[in-house]
Amino acid sequence: QVQLVESGGGLVQAGGSLRLSCAASGRTFSSYAMGWFRQAPGKEREFVAFISGSGSSNQYAVSVLGRFTISRDNAKNTVYLQMNSLKPEDTAVYYCAAGRSTTVWVSLYDYWGQGTQVTVSS
Repeated sequence: QVQLVESGGGLVQAGGSLRLSCAASGRTFSSYAMGWFRQAPGKEREFVAFISGSGSSNQYAVSVLGRFTISRDNAKNTVYLQMNSLKPEDTAVYYCAAGRSTTVWVSLYDYWGQGTQVTVSS
């Protein structure tokens, strides 16, 4: 069982930056691929980025490529999402998720956090 707790969301102006954190419980954190997803009002949850258990591989959604960076610190059981050059269309609830393989598919992640709100004003 893995419990995930996100933090770092908030209100920021367009062009600004935020760093989200996701703290995980358990002693097997490094065995899990970690993903970040987001869900805007009235829309489906969508993939943002994932990172492998070792941190050696990652992938991003086209909409955030070059602006967002995913990273992890296995010693701290934490995964991060650095978000730069934020746009109003990045406004959403952001979720972290843990799964056994790196994938963009929501349904293939086993554990989810409660989400953190990110609001970007124009």
